[in-house]
Amino acid sequence: MSFALDVNVLLYASDAGSPFHERARSFLDDCLKGREVLYLGWPTVMSYLRIATHPSIFDRPLTPAEAMANVETLVSHARVRLLAEDEGFWSIYRDVTAVVPTRGNLVADAHLAALLHLHGVKILYTRDRDFLRFDFLDVRDPLGSSQ
Repeated sequence: MSFALDVNVLLYASDAGSPFHERARSFLDDCLKGREVLYLGWPTVMSYLRIATHPSIFDRPLTPAEAMANVETLVSHARVRLLAEDEGFWSIYRDVTAVVPTRGNLVADAHLAALLHLHGVKILYTRDRDFLRFDFLDVRDPLGSSQ
């Protein structure tokens, strides 16, 4: 069974100052050792690069080279696939946002949700509870106390 990761899991895994760092790092390592295909949307990758290098968000942001090296490590893995918009994306995005009124910060979440829906990816690991609004996704918190 395939799954996708949201940006927050990647950020926690690379932020040694986060209280979730060890759990996120271990979870990510387990994902890469597993047999399932791990999907990353291009919006997730670009968000990671934007946020991980942002000096207003982190006391010690990654350099662009460090962040890009982290992405390269992920995307070069045999079971990691990148998802991009394809024919029909706009129609799916409109359908998704018709059910979940979307504005502001939820636009990026709806973008990723529609991208996953387009490619048939149903499981999303994230700490962002806004994804629970999209009933076609099986949203799982990999760092919660039940994990």
